[in-house]
Amino acid sequence: MNIAYLGPPGTFTEQAASLCVPAGRRAELTPYPSITASAEAAATGRADFAVLPFENSLAGAVGETHDLIIHQIDSLAICNEIVIPIEHCLIAAPTADTSRVEVIYSHPQALGQCQRYLQRRFPNARTEATLSTSQAVARAVELGDFTLAIAPRRAAALHDAVILEAGIEDDHRNATRFVVLAARDHEPTGDDRSTILFSTANRPGALLEALQCFAKAGINLTRIESRPSREQLGTYLFLVDCDGHRADPPLVGALQQVGEVVERLRIVGSYPKATRT
Repeated sequence: MNIAYLGPPGTFTEQAASLCVPAGRRAELTPYPSITASAEAAATGRADFAVLPFENSLAGAVGETHDLIIHQIDSLAICNEIVIPIEHCLIAAPTADTSRVEVIYSHPQALGQCQRYLQRRFPNARTEATLSTSQAVARAVELGDFTLAIAPRRAAALHDAVILEAGIEDDHRNATRFVVLAARDHEPTGDDRSTILFSTANRPGALLEALQCFAKAGINLTRIESRPSREQLGTYLFLVDCDGHRADPPLVGALQQVGEVVERLRIVGSYPKATRT
């Protein structure tokens, strides 16, 4: 089993990928330089699965993943989801002098999620953005004195760095949802979620008609995201998450009705609901 993920090693996406491996199974986790490259590895058969960040509880949707699913790769389906809490750590080289701090490295999203902490603890330090949190630790280890990084615990272990403080994120409710893409989605488990893509005519009430099909069938919608159609300014596609599996009779009926009132309909996948780790 080969699992593609947005690298490098030591990131939250690698952590999510490791959670995809069933108990008793062995898997090779292969990092890729971008979300698109990870998905293309699964689409071309170089990987069995691709693990991609989908949304964050604070920052919202990951645009690249959404646009990839909507516009670029329709041969893959969502077969699973993983939700992990985001814990950021303050990390330094093992022998670094941290009596004063001049620069703190991390991914822009991590820096933003620790902004209040940084202003309180290190008001005079400058922050520098890196391509990943793992790269930030590598940079801190390379520079040594007066340099820190913000990253997951895994990144510290990979680079033989030390954790000075854990849980420095401003909001401890912070969590990221990852989706797993594969050639097929998941069989019904009795506690599933489905992701549906559709577009409507550009007229009053068109979106309401589609949503009422779910409501009349008693289908709970858990998320609605709109993305540009890339066809004309002001036209959008809707990516909807709902309770239930595409094979469940209530959702089967609702989707039949939705198909009659929308211009385009695609089931992106049905999969087990994630439990927060």
